[in-house]
Amino acid sequence: MSQSIAEQHITTRSVISDYVSMSKPGIVGLTLVAALTGIYFGNHGVMPHWELIAWTFLTLGLATAGSCMLNNHYDRDIDRLMNRTSNRALAAGAVSANRVFVVAMLLTVSSLALMAWVVNPLTAAVTAVGVVGYVGVYTMWMKRRTPWANQFGGIAGAVPPMVGYAAVTNELGAAGWVLFAIMVVWQQPHALALALKYREDYAKANVPVIPVACGVYATKLRILLYTIALVPVAMTPWYFDIAGSIYLATSIVLSSIFLFMAVRFYRSDRDCDMRVFAYSIIYLILLFGIMIIDSI
Repeated sequence: MSQSIAEQHITTRSVISDYVSMSKPGIVGLTLVAALTGIYFGNHGVMPHWELIAWTFLTLGLATAGSCMLNNHYDRDIDRLMNRTSNRALAAGAVSANRVFVVAMLLTVSSLALMAWVVNPLTAAVTAVGVVGYVGVYTMWMKRRTPWANQFGGIAGAVPPMVGYAAVTNELGAAGWVLFAIMVVWQQPHALALALKYREDYAKANVPVIPVACGVYATKLRILLYTIALVPVAMTPWYFDIAGSIYLATSIVLSSIFLFMAVRFYRSDRDCDMRVFAYSIIYLILLFGIMIIDSI
C-alpha cells in the first residue's frame, strides 16, 4: 500500500511538472520583465501601488502560460519529429491532449476576463491581441506555411511592454509604442539565431523557417540587417525623452557590440553562432535596465 501511495505521489508530481513545463516559465518570466518596464514608464518613472503590479503580473502570467500550452497542444505532431522537442509531455504522450487544451483555454480566457475586471479592459484587449497573434496567427496559421512567420510572431511577442503601459495609464502612449518597437526589431535576430541552430529539426518537421526555406547565408544576412536596424530603434527612448544621455550612450555601446557580433558571424564560415542568441538576451535585459535607471 505504501508503495502504491508513493508511486501515485510520483505520478502526480510528474504531471504537475509536465504542466509547468508546457507553460514555459522562461517565456512567462521575460514577459513579466518586459511588462514591468511598461508599467514603470507608464507611471512616469515611479512604481505604482503593489496591488496593480500584482494583478497585472498574475493575469498576464496566466494568459502567457495558457498561450504557451495552446502552442504546445497545436504543435504536438511536429514536436514528435524534432529531436529537441520530442520529449515534451504532449509529444511523448505523457499527458492527455484534451485535458491540456481545456486547462489552457481556462487559463487564457479566465485570466483575460479577470484582467478586464481588476486592471482595465484596454489592458485585457491588448493582451488578447498578443494571445491571438501568438496562438492564432503565428502558431496555427503561419508557422507551417511561410518563412515570414517569425516576423509576425515577433509582433505578438512585443506586446508585453504595451500591456504594462496600458495597465497604468489605460491608454497607449508614446513610451508604450517605443518599447514595442524595440522588442519587434530585437526579436528578429534573436529568433533567427536560434532557428539556425535547430534548422535540421525544422526541416525534418517541414517547418519553413528562414534557414530552411532560404538557406543559412540568407538567414545570416537577415540577422545582420535586423541588428543594423536595431541601432537607431534602440535610441528612440532618448529621442522621445523617455530616458536620458546615459541611456543613449549605453544603448550605442550595447548595440555596437551586438552589431559587431552580427558582422563577425555574417563574415564567418559558421552555420550557427549561439553567442549571438545569448547576447541578444543580455542586450535586452541591460537595455531595459539602464533605461529604467536613467529615468529615475
